[in-house]
Formats: sequence, C-alpha cells, structure tokens
Amino acid sequence: MELKPGYKRTEVGVIPEEWEVKSFAELAILERGKFSARPRNDPKYYGGDIPFIQTGDVTNSAGYITSYSQTLNDAGLKVSKLFPQGTLFFTIAANIGDLGFAAFSTACPDSLIAITTNSSTDVEWLFHELKSKKSTFEQLATQNAQLNINLEKLRPFALPRPPLPEQRAIAAALSDVDALIAKLDQLLTKKRDLKQAAMQQLLTGKRRLPGFSGEWEEKRLGDALERIVGGGTPSRSNPAYWGGEIPWVTVKDFTTFNPLATQEYITSEGLKSSASNLIPHGTIITSTRMALGKAVIYEVDVSINQDLKALFPKPTINTMFLCYWFEYNASLIEELGSGSTVKGISLPDLKSIPFSLASVAEQTAIAAVLSDMDAEIAELEARRDKTRALKQGMMQELLTGRIRLV
Repeated sequence: MELKPGYKRTEVGVIPEEWEVKSFAELAILERGKFSARPRNDPKYYGGDIPFIQTGDVTNSAGYITSYSQTLNDAGLKVSKLFPQGTLFFTIAANIGDLGFAAFSTACPDSLIAITTNSSTDVEWLFHELKSKKSTFEQLATQNAQLNINLEKLRPFALPRPPLPEQRAIAAALSDVDALIAKLDQLLTKKRDLKQAAMQQLLTGKRRLPGFSGEWEEKRLGDALERIVGGGTPSRSNPAYWGGEIPWVTVKDFTTFNPLATQEYITSEGLKSSASNLIPHGTIITSTRMALGKAVIYEVDVSINQDLKALFPKPTINTMFLCYWFEYNASLIEELGSGSTVKGISLPDLKSIPFSLASVAEQTAIAAVLSDMDAEIAELEARRDKTRALKQGMMQELLTGRIRLV
C-alpha cells in the first residue's frame, strides 16, 4: 500500500515523519517496587502510617490511585522506598499493564514499577500510550503462579513518540474525555444511590407517594404468588434438542442479561422431552440455586432450566413492583441460601420471606417511579458507553498519528 505523504513505515507501524520510535527505557526510568514481604509473613513491617499500594489499588483506580490497601511502619520503609505524589505506577503481575497516578507519596511491592519520564516525554501522554498497549503487554507476559512481565521485556519495548508539543496536545484531548467519563460515572453512582434509597423508602411503606394512605398488610412472599413453575434441561446427548428457536434461560444469562435473547436455544422437541416449561414474556424469573435474589423479566417467551423458577403473582400484585421487591431484597435472599459449594434456597424458605402488601394502585405508582429512575440510569449508561467508544476511537487515531492536533 502506498504511503500517505508525510508518513513513514517503522517497526511500530506507519507513523508521521516527525515522530520517532523509542524504547520504553529511552522514554522513562522504570523502577521496580522495593518490597516483596507479605503481611502474613513479615507483620513487623506493617501497620504504620506510610501508604503502601498494591496491584489491586492500581487496577481499581481508573487511572488515579486515591486509596491504599496496606501501610508500612518505619521498619518497613527502611527496606522499601517512598515514591513521590504523582508517580505513575504500572502493574507487572496479575493484571498486567494497568496504570495509575498516585494521589499521595507511597511505597509499593515488586509487582509494580514506578515510571519517571525524561524531559522529552510527557507523562500524561505516556500514560495513554501505555494504556492503549495493554493487550500487547498481556501477550508478552509469562504464566508462573500468576501472569507477570519482567523489566527485560519492558525496557526494549518500542513505542512511537511524537514531538513534545503534540504529546501534550494528545494527552490534553484524551484527558478531557476521561474527565467527562469520570463525571458520568459519578452521576451514575449518585443516581443508583438515589434509586437504592427510594426503594428502601417506597418498598417498605416508610415513605408514601401523594394520594396514598392506610396501613400495608404484612404477608409472606408465598401469599403474593398464584403459582411457581420450574424448569429442566433437555438431554445434551441429543443434538435434535439444541440450536432451535426457543430461548433457554440459565443462571449464566443473569450475568449477561438481554431481555430479548439468551446464550442457548432449544428446539420444540427439546422442550417436550424435558421438564422445562415455556414461560410467557413479562413473567418474573428468579433463581433458587446460584445467583440467589436475582430476578429478571424477558420481553420474549422463554424456557428455563431446573435452577430457575417462574413466579406468577396473584391479581393483587403488580409484576414490576414484585421485581423491584426482589432487587431490594437480593441480599436478604442470598443470606437465606445454604450449601457448602453452591448456595441454594428451598421454595418453602423463599415463600416464607416477609412481604409488605400495598394496594395495587400504590404498587403500580411505586413501580412507575422506580422505572423512571431506571430509565434515567439507562440513558446515562448509554451516554457513558458512547463516550468510552468515542475515546477508544480517538486513541486509535491520535496515538498513531492518523489524526494530528498540531
């Protein structure tokens, strides 16, 4: 393919002519953490007031490390090293290639490296450049007790380096998008907290919506249900039962919930041959084995396996109100589960859970309020996901020089 004017072919791909290819070690000083002792083995070094970050603190930082898992005392600091506030850390074990700037001075274990850039390298640009290479670093890692990558592989790693003004422009553009994503995440957290508080107030009758009064009836969940329908699994040894057009729900689908589709499908023959049942769309489906307390509603007819139950409420129960009741009481139901390896809950125990019953009209009004809050959360999630996709596209264009900012 003919090169675009102003570009050149290099070992890291096609880049602008003004850009250079440099090794990681030419861009920055890479210093491995100075401490390998663990609290359970060397408690004498721990428990002081000196921050000591772990790989998890970097992985969970979203780029800015604001908390730490451990602290060192003065004895621990003597066999370690304190890195200054603002140091960029890079994980070289477990979750390879995660990055974060420390908001405080901190020591770190030998599963992290501290990065100090030279005068020709902007650290914010390098942060974004390294972040874009995470999958490559993971491929370079070796598997021992856990994934790890050593400095011998990192130091010669080739990277394209723009001139310093362009580095700063790229970093500023990507950091602006990061700031927007962070604001959306903060707003999402606030909206979810508000919804949780609303459920705590509305689903227990502690707060009443305008126009409603009177005492709620104290019942059991079983009193709210007309019937409960279970499911089953067609024989795996018969291919005629699988790959059909009937969605077949298992606990796995709760993790990747899509109201219109499932991970597996069965045929009509498979449905007839098993204990599974066809559940009408709009029905609450919950789990009595694994993922206890989860409840979903599909927008299409589905079949279910033996770990799930379809709940058909009485006419005095609003289906969405009951679904929100499950969401609010998920932790309680999880605690009621039993089992040494896989938790399950019996139908008698499930049906015996206390259930406060309001009028159908009040249930419907409460469900409408919570549904509106869900719609706001979903809209924010869509905006956040769209912004993340936009940033991903910007990284691909800016960090390769396909789009120039200077």
